[in-house]
Amino acid sequence: MSGRKGFALTSALAALAALAVAPSAAHAGSDAQGAASYDLLVGTYTNTGKSNGIHVYRFDPQSGSVSPLSSVQTVNPSYLLVGRGNRTVYAVNELPGDNGPATEHGGVSAFSFDAVSGQLKLLDHVSSQGNDPCYLSLSPDGRYLFVANYSVASDPGGSFAVLPVKGDGSLGDAVLSVHHDGRGPMKGRQDSAHVHSTVMSPDGRYLFAQDLGTDKLYAYRYTSDGSRGLLSPTETRYVQMGAGSGPRHLVFDALGKYAYLTSELAATVTVLRYRDGTLETLQTLPLAAPGFKGKQGAAAVHLSADGRFLYVSNRGDANEIVIFAVNSGDGRLTLVGRQSTLGRTPREFAIDPSGHWLIVGNQESDTAYVFRRDPQTGKLEPNPARLDVGAPVDFKFTPAS
Repeated sequence: MSGRKGFALTSALAALAALAVAPSAAHAGSDAQGAASYDLLVGTYTNTGKSNGIHVYRFDPQSGSVSPLSSVQTVNPSYLLVGRGNRTVYAVNELPGDNGPATEHGGVSAFSFDAVSGQLKLLDHVSSQGNDPCYLSLSPDGRYLFVANYSVASDPGGSFAVLPVKGDGSLGDAVLSVHHDGRGPMKGRQDSAHVHSTVMSPDGRYLFAQDLGTDKLYAYRYTSDGSRGLLSPTETRYVQMGAGSGPRHLVFDALGKYAYLTSELAATVTVLRYRDGTLETLQTLPLAAPGFKGKQGAAAVHLSADGRFLYVSNRGDANEIVIFAVNSGDGRLTLVGRQSTLGRTPREFAIDPSGHWLIVGNQESDTAYVFRRDPQTGKLEPNPARLDVGAPVDFKFTPAS
C-alpha cells in the first residue's frame, strides 16, 4: 500500500509521454548486445486522474530505451503479476483507499496479453474479498492466485484470499479468505492487521503472509490436493518480528536457503534463514545512512538474478535505492551504496532480464528512471533515462515475443 498516514497518495503529473534518454543510458555491456527486446508493464494509481491504468512499453536491453505501446483502463492497478506462459496479466484494483467506504471491496482484474503487440484485453474481474488489495502471487502449480488485502480500515482489517485460475487464465471467485487479528504499538499504522504480501516458499510447500499491522510473518502449509484444506497454519503459526517494525515484503534466494524482509515502519532489511516452513532471523540492518533524521518507509526488495546483490527502496525523505552485497556463504548483507531515485516516494522497481538496467518509479513525482546497472559491482550509474508517467507504482518485464 501507499505509506498510509505517513505516505498518503498525492497527485501525479503525466499519463503517458516520451522517454528522454540520458547520455549514460546510450549503451549496455557487451553481453547484452543482441538480446531480445522485452515488454515493460507499469502499474499506476488512477485516483488522481493522471493515469488511466496499466501502461505497456517496449524495452530495448541494448540501449535501455523505452517506447510506448499501449495502455488499458483499470482502477488503481498498483501491483501486477504476469501469469504462466506470459499470456495473462493480473492486476489488483486497490479500493476503497484512504477515504473510501469500508464496505467497498477491492478486486483483481485478469487480462489476456499479446506480447508481440503489447495489447491487454480484460478477461474478467473478481472481488479480492477484502479492502485495498496490494500484492499478488501464484501457487507453484499455477492453480491459485493469492491476493493480499492491506485494508486501511480496522474493520474488516487485513486478510488474504485464494482465487482459482481457470484454463484460459481468467479467475474464479475466492475459494478461501483468511483474516488476521491483532495490532501493533504504532497508533494510526498498526491499529489492526494489514497483510502486505503473500509469498510462496521456493519449495512450493508454504505460503508466508507478511502483516504490517501485527508485526508477524504468518506461515501456512499449502496442500494442493486439499487434504488439509488447501492452506493450514503451521505448527509455529508465525514469526514474531520487532514491535512496531511493520513487515512488508519478502523475497527468497534462488536456492531457498535465505529470505530477505523489508520492514516499512522500522526502515530495515532483515536476513532470515529458511528451513522447512520456518524462518529464523540472522541479521537486521537499517536502510538510512548514519545520522539521517528524516522520514523513512522501506518498500520493495529484489535480488539480482545471480543472487549477488540485494536492492531495497526507501521512501519518506530518503527516496533512494539501497544496495547490498550478499554473502554466498551465510546470506548476510554488506552495504554497497545508495542511489537517489530523483523523485518522491519510490515503491516498486525492477531489474531487467539482461541485468544491466534497473527501473524505479517515483509515485508522487510522476516519473520513472532507468538506471544503468553494473552487474559486477551492483552499483547504479547516475544520469539515468527518464520516463514520465502518472503515479507509477509497479514494474514487470516479460519477453516481447
